[in-house]
Amino acid sequence: MSDQKVILTGDRPTGALHLGHYVGSLKSRVELQHEYKQYIMIADAQALTDNAKTPEKVRENVLEVALDYLACGIDPKLSTIFIQSQLPQLPELTQFYLNLVTWNRLKHNPTVKQEISQKGFGESVPAGFMTYPISQAADITAFKASLVPVGEDQLPMIEQTNEIVRNFNRIYKCRVLWTCKAHIPKVGRLPGIDGHAKMSKSLDNGIYLKDDEDLLRKKVKKMYTDPNHLRVEDPGQVEGNPVFIYLDAFGHDTKKIQELKDHYQRGGLGDMVVKNYLFEVLNEFLEPIRKKRKQLENDKSEVMSILKAGSEFAANTAQKTLDEVKQAMKLNYFG
Repeated sequence: MSDQKVILTGDRPTGALHLGHYVGSLKSRVELQHEYKQYIMIADAQALTDNAKTPEKVRENVLEVALDYLACGIDPKLSTIFIQSQLPQLPELTQFYLNLVTWNRLKHNPTVKQEISQKGFGESVPAGFMTYPISQAADITAFKASLVPVGEDQLPMIEQTNEIVRNFNRIYKCRVLWTCKAHIPKVGRLPGIDGHAKMSKSLDNGIYLKDDEDLLRKKVKKMYTDPNHLRVEDPGQVEGNPVFIYLDAFGHDTKKIQELKDHYQRGGLGDMVVKNYLFEVLNEFLEPIRKKRKQLENDKSEVMSILKAGSEFAANTAQKTLDEVKQAMKLNYFG
């Protein structure tokens, strides 16, 4: 077991997880847990930055996300799964880090700017939302994570975290905090089934890990393809075509996928033929996840016990870091 630790801060419990979450980081975590000591956070406090008026939505989806984790192969014996709000050490670290970042720097964080636009906040951006990159830095540094599985859109967050780490160590003349590296998966992001650049619950354009066979078939059937591929005999475009992007991400028969691409590009291959094959590929992938998830749903109390134990263990780890931070800042008044 390596001394490195892995933590993901991007799974906000605002709904069940979709295929974009899986290729974006969940697959990496399933693989990495056998090599690294891993902490996986359900970011309920972060979810409240734009769901403060609907806390019941966040609460209900904590269990949904946990079910998806376990159904996909996250092993609580290998990975520590915890709930963000159950660690008081994290907001305390955030408070200290707030003084190390300028408001101007936060305003120009590319990820924050993009998400503000997507959510349509306008001038009514919650302060908690603006400062969540600092909260995310607290999440990562609390466990001294050196590797963080994220999508490419989260790279500015990793950069922001490392700036805070360097500033803290420089200002307080110590080596308490560690910088981290991003672990980018081979498939960084899946487009939505409607062709949008990102799969998301708000756009209702995702395929979810818990979708049953009938729902999966309906979603694949209506997937966006090449808008210029009007007739079967017309040559079609593979690049940027969501159906082929999904096949590259989940298909194992690379020879057949390449044959389909070649046929589609020269013409004579209908969209439904490719979609039917994609359905078979995705259904084969999702079936064992659905089966495992249904089993877990029958014992939700056991799932909550896993989250409770993980949160307690994670809190102990985070407390050690917090103690070191307060000592470096001369805030250890009572020993």
